[in-house]
Amino acid sequence: MAISRSGTAAGTQFLDPAVLGRIGNLELLARTVVDGFLTGLHRSPYLGFSVDFAEHRPYMPGDDIRRIDWRLFARTDRHYIKLFEADTNTNFSVLLDLSASMSYGSHSLTKLDYARYLAACLTFFSSRQRDRVGLVTFDHDVVDYVPPSMKHLDTVLHTLDRAHAGRPGNLEAPMLQITEMLRRKGILVVISDFYEEPEAVLRALGPLRARGHDVIVFHVMDPYELDFPFEEASGFEDLETGEQIPVIPTKLKGDYLQMIQAHLDALEKGFAKNRIDYTLLNTSKPLDLALFQYLLARERLSKTR
Repeated sequence: MAISRSGTAAGTQFLDPAVLGRIGNLELLARTVVDGFLTGLHRSPYLGFSVDFAEHRPYMPGDDIRRIDWRLFARTDRHYIKLFEADTNTNFSVLLDLSASMSYGSHSLTKLDYARYLAACLTFFSSRQRDRVGLVTFDHDVVDYVPPSMKHLDTVLHTLDRAHAGRPGNLEAPMLQITEMLRRKGILVVISDFYEEPEAVLRALGPLRARGHDVIVFHVMDPYELDFPFEEASGFEDLETGEQIPVIPTKLKGDYLQMIQAHLDALEKGFAKNRIDYTLLNTSKPLDLALFQYLLARERLSKTR
């Protein structure tokens, strides 16, 4: 999917109609999750079916008259419905990794391209469901921050449009900043290649989960990183440090694959232990297929919660 920077609506190139059309057919699956995937990709993150009052909205034909606030009517001579926490819209924010390693790609899409498409689709769906959508991009620091709002879809897409990877990354420092930025509990979708030790990744995301957010993780990896199909001896560059390493692939492939599998297993087990939803995405696979597989996994999880 090529990126075009022309046109009047910044970021609209991310909203591939074919992708959105196929994902739209999955709404039945999404409804099995409390509050639905398309209304926030989550179960109600903190109060569920609560009796705690949240706010008012004007009465509309068809509303249950038992929910009219008659005391407010007596003061204003207007009909208002009382909303509770379970009825309010959700804060939905994507946390997108822009570290240098995200610029790698062995085919037409880099990891960052794939991540941006995913972020745009999820934000688009959430906005359509009237969630407050936001975005934080980061490397070793916070790069851009779009606070959650029902009016920020265009701003999020514009920020995704100009996002690029280049600087070294580190999860812990920006995650602490983000924890302070996003004080109201909601859904946080973290999209990264997690180019760090599993213990460091889990330590970095811990404060977000401890604050009460519903954290969802998408781990994006290039197929060459997963399969290591290299055959000829050559120099490999660490995109984070710039270090050049001479490698004979045929001698290292077995060890490399074992190391990668151990890394993935440790992340998956650590996220599960901390009740963080985790999905590994191969950037060579269609985005709609990846989301479909995630939705199936989320449906299964919803039945056990």
